[in-house]
Amino acid sequence: MSQISAPQRLYSLDALRGFDMFWIMGAEEIVHGLAKATGSSFWAGFSNQLTHPAWNGFHFYDLIFPLFLFIAGVATPYSIGREIEKGKTKRELLIRVIRRGLILVLLGIIYNNGLRIMPLSEVRFGSVLGRIGLAYMFANIIYLYTKKSGQIIWFCLLLTGYWLLLKFNAAPGFMKGDLTMEGNFASYIDRSIIPGKLYLDIHDPEGLVSTIPAIGTGLLGILTGNFLKHSPITGQGKALRLGIVGIISLALAQLWNLDFPINKNLWSSSFVLHVGGLSLILLSIFYYIIDVLGYKKWAFFFKVIGMNSILIYMSGHFINWEYTTNGFFQWLGQLIGDPFNAVILAICYVLIKWAFLYFMYTKKIFLRV
Repeated sequence: MSQISAPQRLYSLDALRGFDMFWIMGAEEIVHGLAKATGSSFWAGFSNQLTHPAWNGFHFYDLIFPLFLFIAGVATPYSIGREIEKGKTKRELLIRVIRRGLILVLLGIIYNNGLRIMPLSEVRFGSVLGRIGLAYMFANIIYLYTKKSGQIIWFCLLLTGYWLLLKFNAAPGFMKGDLTMEGNFASYIDRSIIPGKLYLDIHDPEGLVSTIPAIGTGLLGILTGNFLKHSPITGQGKALRLGIVGIISLALAQLWNLDFPINKNLWSSSFVLHVGGLSLILLSIFYYIIDVLGYKKWAFFFKVIGMNSILIYMSGHFINWEYTTNGFFQWLGQLIGDPFNAVILAICYVLIKWAFLYFMYTKKIFLRV
């Protein structure tokens, strides 16, 4: 943890990151609780959106992970780009980027397995933080050594290359282009080269091969950040263009979905375009309301979360939040009684976490990698 100054940054970006993390720091349990308590078809549908499809398809919950990676990419021109402007050499920044990436991989292994010695065969190496680390690292290396045109070329090559890799290959014993969990080529390669265990034994949603298109998600964020930082057009014009490009990306995703299904487990190329389009639209809305129109007060709740996103993600392994919530608010749940006590305690669970993050925010203490 470190004390940080207030560098140039987009308020909307921190708020959107916080909005993203809000759904996995306990808000999803509020919705699940409301669905169970009310029996409402609306809350049941919302609750279903806060789950992952078994394989192909898309739910809102599938957006959380890639949106975070997209946001990390958007921040690059404001962080790494600022260091370049200050005169830092590419070699210095390359070392910094690689170090950050590898630290995230290490934190991901700790998140999966805890701080304990265990047989290698029981260790899961693939992780959310590991994918963010690797995708961030390679996307930033591309950013350091290419211009905008090169970054666009890399983005297209990563998505088309991954599509062709899976389209013309398969696991042994399966038809070429098989995209089932058992038969797809990416999962087969992961089974062959990743040590330890995979999350689903025969497949890992944070496997090594599917990190290739995830780099594209980071690059899309970088291209977006460059546009926001350097384009001479008005803020309103920027927001509008982000929204338009987002809609186009969604349309292209649906076309590609006909041949390469939208699939978070495989991080398919159509998935990259789909979540990229949604990320662009969300960013355009947040950017327009917060940074263009100047309505910031409502977003402070999310900014507090977004400023310490990695800390709150990792905290569950070191702080028993459920025990803390029950210690302070179990009496309230007992007063409310069934069926809404679970909803109230879920709300308290989120507020306890937010209070902790707010304390860290007021002390200007942030977990930085």
